[in-house]
Amino acid sequence: MSTREVLQEFRALSAGERKRVAEVILTEEDSWIPESFRQGMEDIAAGRVMEMDDALSEIPPHSAKK
Repeated sequence: MSTREVLQEFRALSAGERKRVAEVILTEEDSWIPESFRQGMEDIAAGRVMEMDDALSEIPPHSAKK
């Protein structure tokens, strides 16, 4: 089936059916999501993030004088 045919069939669906198809694509088919984005989402969920202003105003640990 070509892309054009898929889109034609998708457009022929009711609004509710189109919504359900979109939900399935976004939640179950994630091969189009870059790995770096998925890693970022995992970092956020695990709390491994900080505010950008804090990150920019603090001296990184590796550059501190000994």
